Amino acid sequence: MEPEVAKETEVETKPEIKPKMHFTGKVLKTGLAGALVDIGLEKPAMIHISQIVAPNDEPIKRVEDVLQPGQEIDVWVRRVKDDRVELTMVKPLDLEWRDIKKGMTVKGKVVRLEKFGAFVEIGAERPGLVHISEMAYGYVRQPSDVVKEGDEIEAQVIDFNRRKRQIKLSMKALLPEPVVEEEPPAREFVEMPKREKPQRKKK
Repeated sequence: MEPEVAKETEVETKPEIKPKMHFTGKVLKTGLAGALVDIGLEKPAMIHISQIVAPNDEPIKRVEDVLQPGQEIDVWVRRVKDDRVELTMVKPLDLEWRDIKKGMTVKGKVVRLEKFGAFVEIGAERPGLVHISEMAYGYVRQPSDVVKEGDEIEAQVIDFNRRKRQIKLSMKALLPEPVVEEEPPAREFVEMPKREKPQRKKK
């Protein structure tokens, strides 16, 4: 008899679930407080009514006004506690206030131009502002001379204020400083002594 070959069994490993992870889930059940959503885990995840977003971004009164069993939705992990996964339909920020530091380099898209500068979407709560004086070295007549809406740019965070929800950016800070050519030293003027005119002999 031929020896029996042991069959390899595939061991399922649980994916490590972290906040901000994105899933496409299917609504299993709705209720007064929210809905149960299947995101491929052993247990359904929960989304609270406060984390459900209507298509027009208006507040919802009933879960059924937005979600129905069998509906597929985009969700993000809001919190993980023990075996309980809480979801949200609100896309999380890529850049939280606690992650913003002076001097850090960020990438973003120009979303609006004003006379005084350009607003750049960097994934934070509010777009950052590149003031016209921080766009380039030298004189800039208007922001559209340097960037236009839709441009992808890199900038440096030069200041931020969470209370005022302001983020100040600089494109100039990432540019090499222009080299100022030194003028050659001025030649020293040396005054030559005056020649004395030879005196004519008297006849």
